[in-house]
Amino acid sequence: MSAPTGTFDTIDQLQQALAAQHYIAERSLATAVFLALKLRKPLFLEGEAGVGKTEIAKMLAALLDTRLIRLQCYEGLDVNAALYEWNYAQQTLYLRLLEASGASREEMEASVFTRRFLQARPLLQAVEQSADGKAPVLLIDEVDRADEEFEALLLELLSDFQVTIPELGTIAAATPPIVVVTSNRTREVHDALKRRCLYYWIEYPDFQKELKIVREKAAYIEPMLARQMTAFIQELRTMELFKAPGVAETIDWTAALVALDQQALTLEVIQDTIGVILKYQDDINSLAKGTLQAALDRARIRAETAG
Repeated sequence: MSAPTGTFDTIDQLQQALAAQHYIAERSLATAVFLALKLRKPLFLEGEAGVGKTEIAKMLAALLDTRLIRLQCYEGLDVNAALYEWNYAQQTLYLRLLEASGASREEMEASVFTRRFLQARPLLQAVEQSADGKAPVLLIDEVDRADEEFEALLLELLSDFQVTIPELGTIAAATPPIVVVTSNRTREVHDALKRRCLYYWIEYPDFQKELKIVREKAAYIEPMLARQMTAFIQELRTMELFKAPGVAETIDWTAALVALDQQALTLEVIQDTIGVILKYQDDINSLAKGTLQAALDRARIRAETAG
């Protein structure tokens, strides 16, 4: 069975395809994604929030023209929400019908725990929907938000692309799904899970890469404004903030400044739109007017030299 590499015969092809979808990936990231496809291995992406981890899964689904199945992790996530759940209401109704028809106890027991009464959740959906030969992309997003017990639930899936349901047995994927696991590293994920994946840490982009992202997302943005806002975001990331702005905030800020028809970055504009890039009031309060002005001055100098 061939690996689900789509039309990507080389790393360069994959990198160019991502760029065509306005996702700027350095070669090392493109290599990790390519190998995950080629080797049919889950890809574990770690990094700060907003650096583009989730977007990788979305881009792959779009490029491979396949379904994206997303499991958003959270504290308390369990098998009923992630894997499967029995439809007890329908089972009870069916048992009553069987009882009324005079069925034996053995017949009722054999009939109630069948696939027709099983409600598939994202993990089981990814396994079963691979049966048509076109592997879906399974995104297990922010796995670090889930409890450690949930990680154990993933091990069979990540190792063998199968799940076991006690009442039915083992269900294996005909074609392994393309699995992307993300973590913001709010806690350490167990080694047993990481060992089953290819690993890649996504850094905050440097100035040139982030500037390229800004230009990709807003082709008609004023060139000087693009350089100034990129440099200003880079300045913010050097400060002691509870949550530094990620690329997602950069993209949102780009859209906001374009919507406001700005031609250049000013202190007034920064103060008016600071809530687009900083999401904690303590961080906003920590940036005095003088601090913002100094950061803007440095950003302007960088923008001039980068031009």
